[in-house]
Amino acid sequence: MPLSTVRSWAKNDILEPSLSQQRVMLWSYPDLMGLRMIYWLRQTKELGDGKTVPASSMPAVRRALGQLRELDLALWAGNDGFSVSVDRSGDIHVDANGAREVGSRQRLLDQDMVDLLRPFATPQETKGPDLHKPRPQLRIVPGKLGGEPHVRRTRLETQALAALARRGVEDAKIYRLYPIAPQEAIDQALDLERQLRRNLTATAA
Repeated sequence: MPLSTVRSWAKNDILEPSLSQQRVMLWSYPDLMGLRMIYWLRQTKELGDGKTVPASSMPAVRRALGQLRELDLALWAGNDGFSVSVDRSGDIHVDANGAREVGSRQRLLDQDMVDLLRPFATPQETKGPDLHKPRPQLRIVPGKLGGEPHVRRTRLETQALAALARRGVEDAKIYRLYPIAPQEAIDQALDLERQLRRNLTATAA
């Protein structure tokens, strides 16, 4: 979503970053879910038959944010099966069994609710990653490494690997520097960070 929109939400007390409200805003894991939730609720949605559904009201947005703040992330952060969804009325739904199947359930999610953890696409052609498993070998866990994406079963953050690549360090050397991580995991980490940078460039344009 456009950075100007995010800053506007913070300025107008809709959703302020919980880690830092300075010029460089720092957002927590629940904040990211909240940003996705606000964005989806405030969009006009097109149904399968071509009809449209108007954006949800601001009272619905504030109700959803209140429910989101009450969630205990520790209950589901390490469980692949959990999903956290919001419906158009602003109610949060936690599903311990996961709501990731296709078919009629997926159509329901697209039209009436959205899973805040799954990959998140916008009309601006940006795509946010899965907030638990951004790639098969990567994880995001609230409370671990500040919620930073990392190679699973390690404390190796994807940002650290991407910083080396941006400095011109070749992939082969990065593999040698971090033998604890499979090469496939490092490739996925670099791919994720490239995706995030593309999103940033697209929303800043």
